[in-house]
Amino acid sequence: MDLVKRVQRELTSYNGHVAFYVRDFAGNTVSLHEDEPFETASTIKSFILLDLYEQAENGTRSLDQPLVYEERFLVDGSGVLHNMQPGFSLSARNVAVLMIIISDNTATNMLIDYLGLEHINQTIQKYGFSNTVLHNPIDWELYSDLGTSTVKDYGEYFYKLYQGELVSEQACRDMISIFKDQHYNSMIVGEFPQFYLSGDDSLAPEEEMITVASKSGSMNACRTDGGIVFTPVGDYVLAIFHKNFYDNLYHPKHEATQYGAKVSRLILERFLALDGKLNNSN
Repeated sequence: MDLVKRVQRELTSYNGHVAFYVRDFAGNTVSLHEDEPFETASTIKSFILLDLYEQAENGTRSLDQPLVYEERFLVDGSGVLHNMQPGFSLSARNVAVLMIIISDNTATNMLIDYLGLEHINQTIQKYGFSNTVLHNPIDWELYSDLGTSTVKDYGEYFYKLYQGELVSEQACRDMISIFKDQHYNSMIVGEFPQFYLSGDDSLAPEEEMITVASKSGSMNACRTDGGIVFTPVGDYVLAIFHKNFYDNLYHPKHEATQYGAKVSRLILERFLALDGKLNNSN
């Protein structure tokens, strides 16, 4: 049975709608609804990070520029800055680290203000992500949407990042290092065998570890995730987006997270079984 059919059967009892895109580095791509638009939620923050490095590379902005946390940037939701008193500053890179690793919404607004929403979208288009748009800063009272993308665009973002094709090879390495510290990756690794994820060297020597560099997102209308999966037999990129589910609450056992994790494990098992490929064609 091919991978798409296997995934579709796994999703038979799921009440939501799923798209996924997976690409290895041996010339194989497998996808379902790859060009269908989805609300991004916080996965759009990956593209904001890209524009920060783009502008730092061309000299119009700096990773070291101090950004002042002002009250006008404050927004509830994920992150820690909204729990702190405004008035202090952080470097642009440190603000970006907060935006990615704990998905800080206030940090996101600080970067959108620093970089400019229009320039962020110009950079998105420059690198070929034609179906991806950042619509608004984060303001739950004014805007109901944040961004739009597809699993293909998001998967290709991480593919190009891995290949060193975004901004520069050094920028890609630095961005990957940030994505590796991202805290919310249960949709990708939630069903992975714990042996491969263990930090105990007696259980899983380093060469047998599986790690990810990723960024997820959650809003009432969607659950999204994507990144690079590093395995002992090779690496691949994966994006999984969900919408049209019934449960709008935020909790670790959300049906989208659980079914997304099932899909991710099916892909991992296929990849490991074929010794670092998604199919036998190459």
